[in-house]
Amino acid sequence: MVTIIQPNCRAQFTSEDMDFVVSVLTPASDRVQSLVRLFTDPDSLDVILDDDMIFRALLENAVCLRVSKQFYFYILVRHVLRRSGIDDRAVADYVAELLAEFSLAERARNPLPEGSQPMDYLVDMLAAIEKSDERTRFLIRAHVGNHSLFLSGVFPERVHFRAQFRGAPEMEYYESLGSANFRVAGDHRLAQQLELTPIFSRLAEQFHAIRLALNDMTDRIISLGDGSTILPQTSSSQAD
Repeated sequence: MVTIIQPNCRAQFTSEDMDFVVSVLTPASDRVQSLVRLFTDPDSLDVILDDDMIFRALLENAVCLRVSKQFYFYILVRHVLRRSGIDDRAVADYVAELLAEFSLAERARNPLPEGSQPMDYLVDMLAAIEKSDERTRFLIRAHVGNHSLFLSGVFPERVHFRAQFRGAPEMEYYESLGSANFRVAGDHRLAQQLELTPIFSRLAEQFHAIRLALNDMTDRIISLGDGSTILPQTSSSQAD
């Protein structure tokens, strides 16, 4: 069964994530319980997670973090999107979950059920749309949007290199393709049922700005190494 990416990073935070927040924000032991009580209130938790101290602590301790990849990516994505004027937590949550999911190579290659032929290239995905049923077309279009944002946002230098030396498409191609497919996917009845229409519409409208924010994030924050991973050594990445 295929599960489409949902804006649910915050629903997957672990006790270790909350321990990290407490360790950053409550040097005084008498404040711990009052802070922990706020975790049960989603609105209060959202405000807590926006604290720049948490963002800075993630950067300062990036070598070995005992936090989930959902927590790690949500804090980073939320920060860079807010810096870009995109103050929509649901969009930040979706993009963070996209990065968490696509940190698994197979998830980035195949939006279809287990056992289906992996699709490594956007041209393969677009070709598959023409011979698919309605539900599969929706899944593929959402994946094309996701894949375009992931590649152009996290690996811009790879896009530029391939365009310059291998005749591959320029960055504008990924922006146009990603935006268009998010827009079409957002108009689909399944997007409405899954309450993804507002998010897909925002991703379509602001694809360029979101892509630039992710470029800034990867340039300044995430060490990509040989390009095989976009995760620090977190507790969840160790288990993958």
